[in-house]
Amino acid sequence: MKTGIIGGTFNPIHLGHLTIAREMRDSLGLDRVLFIPAATPPHKSDLGLAPFEQRLAMVECAIQDDPAFATSDIENRRQGKSYSVDTLKLLHRQYPEDSFYFLIGMDSLNGLHSWYHFEEIFPLCHLVVARRPGVETPHSTDALPVAIRGQFCYDSVLKTFCHTSGTSLYFLKEAFIDISSTEIRNTIAENGSVREMIPAAVYEYIKTHQLYASGKG
Repeated sequence: MKTGIIGGTFNPIHLGHLTIAREMRDSLGLDRVLFIPAATPPHKSDLGLAPFEQRLAMVECAIQDDPAFATSDIENRRQGKSYSVDTLKLLHRQYPEDSFYFLIGMDSLNGLHSWYHFEEIFPLCHLVVARRPGVETPHSTDALPVAIRGQFCYDSVLKTFCHTSGTSLYFLKEAFIDISSTEIRNTIAENGSVREMIPAAVYEYIKTHQLYASGKG
């Protein structure tokens, strides 16, 4: 089974996440996409972070109408920081027959060398990069970060980058919709409208549970 992985705090999940998940699924022919909320994100502060159970519930609300989308609480079932390499190893144990396609953004690709045991990630999954608006798709290893470019070669026929371990690095054709969870939280705290940025079911969940309102973190 070809399984996509989208990790993040999802604080809250928004339409940008869902759009890029559909693009990844459709362009790579994935069988399913797992949304994996981070329990203890290593690169972000816990300040303003909704409880894991509520963030997971919002993701479940957001994907309930798409049978190819599913959630996983795998990062909440272990102690310590939510490092991607550890999550990938656990997923391989849980789904040994699956091929994994791990979505990251351009910023994450450029900073991948700073990730915990980053070189162990490449053999565990194909990397799928969501471009920011205005950023061109690279067609040469010279466009890759210096720290990793020596491990890849470009296949001009398949239009993808091949890693020495046998996995690939893909760039999605469609650019990531520039919606920020921080902007959503700030807008809610200021009593503004976020209806156009999040699914209706997520909006109702936030409203019911009074998440992100001023004075509630």
